[in-house]
Amino acid sequence: MNQSYDGGACVCLVVPCYNEERRLDIRSFRDFLANHKQAGILFVDDGSRDGTQKILEQVCAGLENQSAVLKSEQNRGKAEAVRTGVEYALQRFEPEIIGYWDADLATPLSTVDRFLRVFASNSDVLMVFGARVKLLGRRVERRAIRHYLGRVFATVVSMMLRLPIYDTQCGAKLFRVNDQLRAAFAQPFLSKWVFDVEILARYLRFFQKDRQVLEQTIYEYPLEQWIDVAGSKVHPADFLKAFLDILRIKRKYL
Repeated sequence: MNQSYDGGACVCLVVPCYNEERRLDIRSFRDFLANHKQAGILFVDDGSRDGTQKILEQVCAGLENQSAVLKSEQNRGKAEAVRTGVEYALQRFEPEIIGYWDADLATPLSTVDRFLRVFASNSDVLMVFGARVKLLGRRVERRAIRHYLGRVFATVVSMMLRLPIYDTQCGAKLFRVNDQLRAAFAQPFLSKWVFDVEILARYLRFFQKDRQVLEQTIYEYPLEQWIDVAGSKVHPADFLKAFLDILRIKRKYL
């Protein structure tokens, strides 16, 4: 791994992409792979209709040992793109740490090293989630409407799960690979967008609904930087669908 990380674990990022031609930062992805020789990135092209595929080929050119593109002919939604990507990447890269990262790099890839240090310093941690907390000295830029809707949503989810989680929907998450991780991604999710909540609900069942034990395995990392990049596929109206989805999740798992 990079000299900035001494843990030595192999990490793989699954990056779901749908019509990301104008938002993919080729240089940032290639620099990350060049500086992290034991890291891998799997891009999942979720039925893009623009030039996303060509951009991804440029990212991976000459770095095929560390990167790959999984192409879907149809758009299946972020949840299924991430889930199938994780399953494929587990076989392709055999990582010790795996997770998913938003293609727009709202959370910069430099944050991966910080997440990995958390795993290295605490063997009980199974999940590290980015948390978009606007604090002095940190650059967290988010549109006001999305921030306040997000806070309402996170509060509802926290009450439903009875977990004091601050930010369920940040698109920067890493997991320690074990049997629970494999089981959590084995079956399709109910929701196309708030599958993050469903992952937590699945882990909660693994721990026989012992929330205190689950809470000890999750680490929320306050991000130093998160910038709302134009072109997001999520709109305010989608929050209504998200609330309906968490009711479905509660009915099935809790």
